[in-house]
Parts: sequence; C-alpha cells; structure tokens
Amino acid sequence: MFQGRRWWIVGASEGLGYALAEALDEAGARLILSARNAARLDVLASRLRDATSLPLDVTDADSLSQAMATLGPLDGLIYCAGAYDPLAARDWQPEAVETMCQVNFMGAMRVLGQIVPQFCQRDSGHIVLIGSLAGHTGLPGAIGYGASKAALMHLGENLQADLRGTGVRVQVINPGFIRTRLTDKNKFRMPQIMEPEEAARRCLQAMRSGRFSTSFPAPFSWVFTLGRVLPRRLFLKLM
Repeated sequence: MFQGRRWWIVGASEGLGYALAEALDEAGARLILSARNAARLDVLASRLRDATSLPLDVTDADSLSQAMATLGPLDGLIYCAGAYDPLAARDWQPEAVETMCQVNFMGAMRVLGQIVPQFCQRDSGHIVLIGSLAGHTGLPGAIGYGASKAALMHLGENLQADLRGTGVRVQVINPGFIRTRLTDKNKFRMPQIMEPEEAARRCLQAMRSGRFSTSFPAPFSWVFTLGRVLPRRLFLKLM
C-alpha cells in the first residue's frame, strides 16, 4: 500500500502531519510535504529517505495553483492541515473562528477540488481526511473547530457515497487529543492524550484496514460516537 507510492501530506510541518511523514517514510512511501512553514518542511524532508518540500497555504487559491503546477501524479493524499483555538460562544473571536473554518474545511475543499477529478479520471487513488472526535457532536468551547471538523467528516461521507465502486478509496480518521502546539492551548484535562507518533501509527493501521471511518482511542472515542444518539442533556453532563 505504501512502498514506492507517492503520497501528498497537506499539513506536514507540525504534530500529527509531521509524525505521519516519518511513519510513511519508514513504510517506504515517496512523499510530498506541504504546509505554510517552508523552513520546517525543508528540515523534515532532509531527514527522510524520499521526500520533497512543497510550501502551500491552503487558504490561498493562488498558492494552491502554484503548488499544483509542480505537484505531479499522486497515489494518495492525506489532508491533516489544522487550525485550533479553544473558543466558547460567549467569547466568540470572528477572525480566529473564520481561520479554523478556512484551514480545516475550506482548505480541504480547495485541495480536493484539484485532486478528486484527477483520481476519478485515472480511476485510482487514496484520499484520507483527518477529522476529529470533536466533529462527532457539538461540544462546549469548540466554536469554529468542531463545526469545521464535522464539515470535513461529512465531506468524506459525500465522497465515499459518490465514489463507491470506483478505484478511488476514501477514508476518514478521527483522533482524540494529540500532544501538539495546538492542544497546548487547552487548560482542561485531556483524557487519553496521545503522542503524535502513536497517533500516526494508529492512522496507518486504519489506512491499512480499509475501514471508511476510524475513531480512536477507545474507550474515550466511544463517548463521542455514542454521543450522537444519547439524549443531548445527558451527553453534555458527561462532558
């Protein structure tokens, strides 16, 4: 699945994306690494066996056009670009909320708008969208982040519905808390928080499994998947 295949990781300069690059490199993949931070991408690419740095701002259509001009053919795409600020409705910060929506969801729409037609025309390709447990149901203090991840996960369901029976595979992977510069912003206890390397290992397991949707870690993830069917008042008490 990975040996010799060309994978594009969008959001590779930090956290889970960085760890996924290391894990895929170890699995024998050829990598294109994208994010806004060109310097970090260059350092990461220099450490890996077969990786190329391709700076990209997913919120900028011109930046995407420039990247597409040099990207070349792909076997797979992982979209894990992410923005996060813990915000409650009473503390709404329009610019921060809009940034989360632009990076987490609209950026994916821009990238997929270029990649999906290519994969469909070729009738092959593998798309992996990194969602979040926070996208399963509305949470306190997640204005912007939760909605944008829910939209991304719903987009994955749309793609799966449309591309069933073709050679294009679609998967959505929804991790819980991962120790990164983003979760460092949280002031609350984060159950079963994972190191990026462990989360990346679980992502590769999910990709190999062929399941459309994977949420982890259990049992923490069960609260969120069951939360969609629990009475809303009970779920919020659990939270």
